[in-house]
Amino acid sequence: MNNGKKRLGYAAQNLLLIVYAIFALFPLVWMVIISLKSDAQVFTTTFAFTPTLANYKEVLLRSDYTSYMIDSLIISGGSVIVSVLVGVPAAYALARYNFHRKEDLAFQILSFKFAPEILVVLPLFMIYQKLGLYDSYLGLIWVYQLISMPLLIWVVRGYFEDISVEIEYAAQVDGYTWYQIFFKMLVPLIKPGLVSAALLAFIFAWNSFTFPLILAGRNIQPITVAITKYLGTDTAHYGQLAVAATVSAVPAMIFALCIQKHLVRGLSFGAVKG
Repeated sequence: MNNGKKRLGYAAQNLLLIVYAIFALFPLVWMVIISLKSDAQVFTTTFAFTPTLANYKEVLLRSDYTSYMIDSLIISGGSVIVSVLVGVPAAYALARYNFHRKEDLAFQILSFKFAPEILVVLPLFMIYQKLGLYDSYLGLIWVYQLISMPLLIWVVRGYFEDISVEIEYAAQVDGYTWYQIFFKMLVPLIKPGLVSAALLAFIFAWNSFTFPLILAGRNIQPITVAITKYLGTDTAHYGQLAVAATVSAVPAMIFALCIQKHLVRGLSFGAVKG
């Protein structure tokens, strides 16, 4: 009887997981379906249609879509690299050192992530034009730190706090310098969490719309802003728009699959404490 209840429970859990998976993946599947439709079939058919690659040819071969993707990769990748170089030492300092109003500073850093972008983007637009940072890679990488760095600092700080400080004391007794302890012992220990935080920071930077919409012009156009071009001037080309949106999701998916092992460990690290 107990085995029957367990099997019924497992079956119910699997059924719920399947339903949730369908619910979560359906928007992506729907975009792929729309990308294979012609403009005439977008509103007239649902699943019964004649697949066509015309939208993919128009977007990938007859437009500047590749340059938009490269711009997004440079800006998002550059912002994550800067966030890692600056954010990891900052996270260590917040985890290990006690100083006046430390928690207030940590909360202020986190608040940058949740501040409405529209509140700061207009003053930044004026400042960027005066400093010559408007429509430049450096300017967008710099402003993207408001998106990526607070998240990375807070996530990595938790991993540093989960590592016993006794490990550092023991290494100091053995004659290791602080730099050797940090790079050879602590960084490898937090690697899963650092990879997870970096991936999340990359996704947030990749999906940013407000900052590049105002602070970028003709020279640099990230994919989130460039996608709006495929709406067309006289009519909306939803098939081309679906192609642009679908392909833009591929880099984040590839990165997530490549670091899947570290990602799973990073998300579960510290969940169980002995």
